[in-house]
Amino acid sequence: MSQNNTEIMRLLQFTDSTFPVGTFSFSNGLETAGFEKIVHDKATLHDFVKSQALQAAFTDGIAALAAHRAYLSQDYDGILDADRTLILCKMNDESRQMLRRMGKKLGELAVRLFDSQMARRWLDDISADATPGTYPVAQGIAFAAAGIDESDLFCSHQYGVVNMVLSAALRCVRVSHYDTQEILYEMSSGVADLYNRVKGLRVDEMHAFFPELDIIASLHEKGNMRMFMN
Repeated sequence: MSQNNTEIMRLLQFTDSTFPVGTFSFSNGLETAGFEKIVHDKATLHDFVKSQALQAAFTDGIAALAAHRAYLSQDYDGILDADRTLILCKMNDESRQMLRRMGKKLGELAVRLFDSQMARRWLDDISADATPGTYPVAQGIAFAAAGIDESDLFCSHQYGVVNMVLSAALRCVRVSHYDTQEILYEMSSGVADLYNRVKGLRVDEMHAFFPELDIIASLHEKGNMRMFMN
């Protein structure tokens, strides 16, 4: 029981919105989607979040699981393969920037939390621009090092994607805390099914088709809609 409680505490720590990797700074495209009235109420927000979670499962989720397994088997090349393949699935600059910035932050935390030569090696390769350093791969490394199993890793990954968008929605869309919590609660019922659909897929089977999001991201790069303005 004590071992299980430790794993639960670590899972909560790594999934908490205050975990210092910078998730609060990003909206996964919601700023522009809200500004353009693509997302404007609870129903459209629900559809947007569901699409985000689905896309992330078949890209970021696969990479996270692959990195987790590679870490446990001491396959460093497997970690690099997941990292480099994932970045190729990101068509817009903001997505790449988000994953790399958050990934490096988590990598820096990992070397402080764990006595892990592999985590240190990966962080050194990020600093040397030898690998992108994506956040899902960092999650895979950190969760494996912490003794958290891959199904819980996938759950945490999905929670992070959904909660990032919903937190941004409270600033960008006319929805309430009640609306966002109802969406979050409903989305949790589909996590087990998504995990079962992606757990057997290889890194080279990552796929994503959400062209609207890439269009939104390209508009955001040149637009003035931001969650935080000075």
